Amino acid sequence: MTDSFLAKEQEILKECERLLAQAPESIATSDFVKLTNDYGRLLKNLARLIRISDKNELRLQSVSDELAIEKKKLEALAAQLSKYLPRQIYDSIFSGDQSLEIKTKRRLLTVFFSDIQGFTQISSVVQPEILTKYINAYFSEMSDIAAKHGGTIDKFIGDAMMVFFGDPESRGPQEDALACVRMAFEMQRRLSELHIQWAKEGLQHPFITRIGINTGYCNVGNFGSHSRMAYTILGGEVNLAARIESQCEPGGVLMSHETYAQVKNYVEVRERDPIELKGITLPVKTYALVKVSDTDQSQKMDLQIRLPGSNKFVIKPANLTMPERLSLISTLRDVANTLEGVSAND
Repeated sequence: MTDSFLAKEQEILKECERLLAQAPESIATSDFVKLTNDYGRLLKNLARLIRISDKNELRLQSVSDELAIEKKKLEALAAQLSKYLPRQIYDSIFSGDQSLEIKTKRRLLTVFFSDIQGFTQISSVVQPEILTKYINAYFSEMSDIAAKHGGTIDKFIGDAMMVFFGDPESRGPQEDALACVRMAFEMQRRLSELHIQWAKEGLQHPFITRIGINTGYCNVGNFGSHSRMAYTILGGEVNLAARIESQCEPGGVLMSHETYAQVKNYVEVRERDPIELKGITLPVKTYALVKVSDTDQSQKMDLQIRLPGSNKFVIKPANLTMPERLSLISTLRDVANTLEGVSAND
């Protein structure tokens, strides 16, 4: 770079030397020699500066390459760490919106709990390798559904799962509660499909879950110590959601009156008798979810479905519980796929 950059200067210097050699009598030799020498020194200094600049440029490029490598390493590490944090918390931390100090706040949240019925017994009869495969597949499927609906996955506790809506992102109390209920319904629907698929693969004991949902004010934020903390929620409303889940029928979704009040225009439910729950002073009013709709249901109609080839077999959706409805839908879909020659894995 240096030689090519100073080519013109070197050409001028050579021309000066040529003129001095050809016509020394026309100018003062001493003045011309001084001028030529000064120009030569200036040219050498400039060349030296350019060489230093070239070296610095190479060093900067080397540093830039090293930084690019380190950046890729950090991005890979961050991607791995993101799997240990709820997506919303991970995004807010890296965007600078989330504080990394021990601090909590009060928020109106909708809290979700689920667990697998009889999981202890299942784990005692299913080989650990097989159980690990299916429990990981189960949590992966459920986590994808939670992410789809915007839920903050708080934690996995054995076979249980805890999710909440309303922080760090909220669409308002009604939308948060509705998103949670829709998520729960889709989870049960997906599980009813997986039961058929996994049974064909040889899993004898299906993962039948119970789900409890409650809406109320909770403390949410960073809990723990300065050396290790967790972003989670605490409060009586959290405990109530867990207690409601324990009273849910297998394969169903049970919600508190507070949640039902937020979503009542979008769901069909069966009101249950008030239940006594451990640690809760008053009886709790709950509702078993039957169906959730995408739009406000101002008019509800009884729909009867008659299957071809049978004049007596009539399905009345209004009379079905949610587990019965989802099981029937999955069974009919599987029968239809079989008739069409479509594999469940296609």
